[in-house]
Amino acid sequence: MLDNYFPVLVFAVVGIAFGFAPILLGWLVAPNRPDSEKLSAFECGFEPFEDARMKFDVRYYLIAILFILFDLEIAFLFPWATIFKEIVATPEVKMFGFIEMLVFIAILVVGYVYAWVKGALDWE
Repeated sequence: MLDNYFPVLVFAVVGIAFGFAPILLGWLVAPNRPDSEKLSAFECGFEPFEDARMKFDVRYYLIAILFILFDLEIAFLFPWATIFKEIVATPEVKMFGFIEMLVFIAILVVGYVYAWVKGALDWE
């Protein structure tokens, strides 16, 4: 029984070794001469303007969540679009597939209109 799992063990050990070897080599071989310039904060070539731990506006997170939500909905549209010819060719499924997608898009539109009315898409 151990013979079945031995290749998995070897694969895991080799993977871990490949992950840690460059870190270990860099730590052993690389010169370590820190100075004040290397240890200073760096932001796009300039000194940082504010504290790096400043709070972001909640609207940023709201826009990000809405983007992810509507972007992931496209992932549900692609499989339907790829088999659309097969859906239309089958008489029993033709209307069901069409109405199903209309309901799905209607739910998306209702969500989009709700976000729009609530002002989630307005950025000042």
